[in-house]
Amino acid sequence: MDLELLDTTLADLGQPPFRAKQVWEWTARGTAGYDAMTNLPAPLREQLAERVPFSTLEVENEARSKDGTIKVLFRTVEDQRPVEAVLMRYRDGRRSLCLSSQSGCPLTCTFCATGTMKFGRNLTASEILDQALHFRRTEDVDHVVFMGMGEPMMNLDNVLAACRRLPDVGVSHRHTAISTVGWTPGIDRLAEQDMPIRLALSLHAADETLRSRIMPVNDRHPLREVLAACNRFYDRKKRMIFIEYVMLDGVNDAPEHAVQLAQVLDPKRFKVNLIPYNPTGSYDGSDRRTIEDFRATLEEHGIGATVRLTRGQDIDAACGQLAAKALAG
Repeated sequence: MDLELLDTTLADLGQPPFRAKQVWEWTARGTAGYDAMTNLPAPLREQLAERVPFSTLEVENEARSKDGTIKVLFRTVEDQRPVEAVLMRYRDGRRSLCLSSQSGCPLTCTFCATGTMKFGRNLTASEILDQALHFRRTEDVDHVVFMGMGEPMMNLDNVLAACRRLPDVGVSHRHTAISTVGWTPGIDRLAEQDMPIRLALSLHAADETLRSRIMPVNDRHPLREVLAACNRFYDRKKRMIFIEYVMLDGVNDAPEHAVQLAQVLDPKRFKVNLIPYNPTGSYDGSDRRTIEDFRATLEEHGIGATVRLTRGQDIDAACGQLAAKALAG
C-alpha cells in the first residue's frame, strides 16, 4: 500500500488523521482488502478501493519448493519493474522473509544471478513493505533479511522506513537483518540508527585482489575499509556481525583462504555463515567435504562458523539465485 498516497487521499476526503492509523493496523494484521476494515465507514472503504490500490505490487508468478519455501515474482504497479521475495519455512516454526530493496542490482557480483539483470531502480518503502504484507496475508511471519535483489545500503532511507513498520507486521527489529556487499557509508549510517537491526556482510574472500575479482565493488570499497566500518558498527551497537561466505570450488575454498579469513576477523565480533553455492552458471560449488574442512579450519583459528541450510534451490529461490525468472508453481 502506498502509505503517502493513503495519507493524501484521506486528507483530500476530509477524513480525520486517525483513519490512516486504522487502515494501517488492518493491513499490518494481514487483512486481504478494504472490505474487511469494519471500523471504517462503508462509503470510505469504497472510495479508498477506487483511489488507493491495496498493494503497490502485482503478483506475476509464484513457485513452491518441496521444502516449503515460496518465491513470488512481483511487478511494481507504477512501472512494471520485476521484484522477487521469498518466504522460508523452518521446522522450528520460524517464518523468515527474504526481501528485495531494488529491482535488479547495479553491483554485478559475479556469483549472483541478480547481478546479471538490467538494474531498474530503488524500491519505495511501500514496495518493500508490500513484499512482506503479501506473505503476512497467508500466515504469521517473524524474521526478515534484506538479502534479496539489490544492495540495501544504496537505498537505505526506504529500507529503514520499511523497517520501522515491520514490528506491526510481526517482525521485531532484533529479528531483522540487513545484508551488504560492503557499502561503507550505509554501514556507518545503520550504526547511528536507534533500531537494533542486525548487520550481515557479504564477504566471500579475505584477499583484496580475489575479492575484487569476485565482487567488483571491492575496488570502490576495499575490504579493509569495510571491516573498519563493521568494527565501528560493533563498537556502537555491541551486536555480533554475520559474515556471509559463499563457497566456490577452486576459487575461495582452500585452507589458506580460511586462514586468511580468520586473520581479518575478531572472533568476539564476527560469526561466519558458509553458504553452499547455489548454481547460477558462473561457478561450481564446493563439495561438502571441502566446506566442512573450511569450517573446521576457521574453528581451529577461533572463528565461529556454521554451514547455512539451503532453502528453495529447486525453484531458484536460494541465496544468489534471484533473477526474476518465472517458474511454474
